Amino acid sequence: MTHLVPPHVRHQDSYLAATDEFLASGEQRDGDGDWVQEPEDGYAGFAFTRDDLRDRGEFARFVAQRRRACDEDAPRRRGWTPVTFLWMVDGDEYVGSLAIRHRLTERLIEEGGHIGYSVRPTARRHGHATRALAQALVLAHGVVDGPRVLLTCLEENAGSRAVIEANRGEYEDSRGGVRRYWLPTRPG
Repeated sequence: MTHLVPPHVRHQDSYLAATDEFLASGEQRDGDGDWVQEPEDGYAGFAFTRDDLRDRGEFARFVAQRRRACDEDAPRRRGWTPVTFLWMVDGDEYVGSLAIRHRLTERLIEEGGHIGYSVRPTARRHGHATRALAQALVLAHGVVDGPRVLLTCLEENAGSRAVIEANRGEYEDSRGGVRRYWLPTRPG
């Protein structure tokens, strides 16, 4: 059964296996965004490569960065919002990532929304994203800036559309090939 958990070092091997699947497929690695962030004024950035993450210490540093990203005072790029990173696990196997962005920025209003998720290629079509989104709607209650969250997906992404609609997503509109949905958060 799918559960959302905070990133943890115990998932290193399955996380790296999933990363290899994403890289082999040519897709973006996951919903967390890029590993390598270039330095900018006021933010030193961070860098993690696939090879770096094989090292236990570097993976622990990566996990710590992901866990701290929800803090208001955590280092982040200019214009980025605090985000709660969670990992989808089935048993103790990493199957995907989910991010709850605490506030919307102008960019996130158009594309991205409050919640983004990604399931590793070999774990798709097993209901992981649908169950994870249902859990995220409970976790988002009281964390995001309102009683509902915005989710987006590409017009051609029928799988993501089905996940959002299965969780009672109300279609608002499409902008530049991106569908926009609103979903109510749920008290726990």
